[in-house]
Amino acid sequence: MTAHRIFYMKQTTLFLTTTLLGQALVSGESVTVDSQADWEKAIASSNGVAVANGTVSPNGKTGQLKTKLKRFDRKRSALSLTIRQSPVWQNWNPIENLGPANLRDAPVLLTVGPGNYWMFGRYGNNKPKAKRGEQAKLLAKFTPQEAKLEGFDMPLQTTRFPNQYNAPGGLNPGKGGYHAWQSRDMKNWVHHGPVTEGFSRWVTSAEWVDGKAYIYYDFPNDQDPHVYVDDNLFDGLPGKNMGIAVEDPSHGSDAGFIRDLDGNMHVIIEDWGAINASKRSWDSPVAGHAVSPNGLNGFKFQKPAVDNRTKPTGKTATYRHPHWAKEDPKRFKTNIAEYEVHEPEQEAYGDWAAICIGGQYYLFGDYDPIGGHKMSVGWFTSPSIDQPFTWCDKIGNGHPDPDISFAEGRFYLATQQQTDYVSPGPWVETVTTRVGVDTSNDGKIDLWTNWIEVKESYDYIKGFSKQIKCVPAALDLSKFPDGYAFQVELKIADSTDNKSKPIIESLELTFE
Repeated sequence: MTAHRIFYMKQTTLFLTTTLLGQALVSGESVTVDSQADWEKAIASSNGVAVANGTVSPNGKTGQLKTKLKRFDRKRSALSLTIRQSPVWQNWNPIENLGPANLRDAPVLLTVGPGNYWMFGRYGNNKPKAKRGEQAKLLAKFTPQEAKLEGFDMPLQTTRFPNQYNAPGGLNPGKGGYHAWQSRDMKNWVHHGPVTEGFSRWVTSAEWVDGKAYIYYDFPNDQDPHVYVDDNLFDGLPGKNMGIAVEDPSHGSDAGFIRDLDGNMHVIIEDWGAINASKRSWDSPVAGHAVSPNGLNGFKFQKPAVDNRTKPTGKTATYRHPHWAKEDPKRFKTNIAEYEVHEPEQEAYGDWAAICIGGQYYLFGDYDPIGGHKMSVGWFTSPSIDQPFTWCDKIGNGHPDPDISFAEGRFYLATQQQTDYVSPGPWVETVTTRVGVDTSNDGKIDLWTNWIEVKESYDYIKGFSKQIKCVPAALDLSKFPDGYAFQVELKIADSTDNKSKPIIESLELTFE
C-alpha cells in the first residue's frame, strides 16, 4: 500500500467525528472496519449518523460517531490510515455540451494521454433547417484564416464554428461516417477529418492499443461490432478496416469496449434475446460480456455483466429492425428478430461505455425505466469486470448514447443531448482526519497528528485510455511514534452542489 499525504485542508460545515476501533477485525498487520457488523461493534456513541449497508454517513447537517479505543499487548508501528468511500459515484455536475459545436450523433471519447484527447462523431455543417414549404437559408460566407493554437505544430485554419480549427486532414472530404477532433484542453478542438465511411457510420466505441486507435462500429446497425485499426488519426483517412470483431449470437450491439491491464479486450454488448427492443429505445435488460486477447477477433462470451430479466413466459414473439437487411443483405435476409417474452415489464439499458478506476469498473449507458420510459444516463459498478455489476444511479433526461473519459484531471460524461457532465471522481469531498497514539500504555492518547484533509487522486496509466490510476485517500503515519493503542477521528463535510455526499465504506489502519 502506497502511503499518501495531503497537506491542505478545507473549511468544513458538516462533520462526522469517529474514534477507532473497538471490536474491529484484525487481519494480519492491519485493523479494518468494513462491514455493518464491524461498524456496529465499534460504535460507543453516535448522534445524527446513519450506519447502514456497511457504510457510515451523516443523515443530517451534523453527525457524530465515537468508537472504542483499539489496544494492543505490545507496541506497534503504524504505517498509514486508508479511508475508502462507496463507489456509487453520484458526484456529477452538468456542463454545456462537450466537444465541437458541430459534432453530431453519439459522441465517442478517447484519451491517448495527458493533453491528448479525442472525440469522434458525425460532421454537421450547421445549415439552418427549412420550415415546411420554405427554402432553406444559405450559410453566411466564411473565409478561413491561418491560425495557431498552443500544442499544435501543424498548419491550422479557423472555421465557422467556435473554438474549432481545421488541420490539413480536416480539409479532406467526408466519407459519410465519423470524423475525428483533437484537443489539448477539452475546450479548443482541431478537426482532423474522417475516420470511418458511410457503411461504417454506426460507431460505438474506441480504444487505444499499442499506439493505435481501435474504432469499433456496428454493421449493420445494432449488429456484430466491426473494427478499424488506425495508426494515424491526423491524415483525414480511415484506418485499416479489419472487418467483424465480435460475432454476437444475439441481436443488438451498441457495444462498449475496454482493455484491461493484462491487454485483454472486453466488450459489453446489448443482448435483445429477452425483450422487444423496438419498443424500448433499442435497449435491453441484459448486457452481454465477451473477451478477446487482441480486440480484433476471438471474442469468447462470458456470464452477462448485467442481467435484470424478469420471469420468462415460455412464449416467443417478433419485432422488426429497419436497417439489417438494407445495410447488409448478404448476411441478413430479413429484418425480423425473435425474442423470449418476459413478464412483468423490464428495465432496459444499452449504448454501453466503460471505464476502470483503480480496479473498480463502471458501465455507463442508456437507462429506459419501466413505466413512463423517461430516459437518462444510468450506471453500474463492479470490483471486477468478470463479476456481476450492480446499479448505482441515473442522471439527466433524454436518449443519451453516452461515453466517458478521463482528461485534465477530471472525468467527462458526454451524451448526444445538449447537457453533458463532469466529475472530479468517485471520491466526495470533504474528509479530514487525525490519528492519536497511546505511548505509555495507560489507555489514554498522548499525541495526535494534525488534522489533514485526505482524498483519492487519479492519474493516467501510460498506454491505456480507460484504465485510470487511483491513489487511495490515506494519511502517512510512518513517522508517528510507536504505541500500545490508537484512535482515529474523522470530520466529513458535504461540500458538493450535487446529490452526492461522503459515504465512508471502510477504514484501514496498517502496521509494520
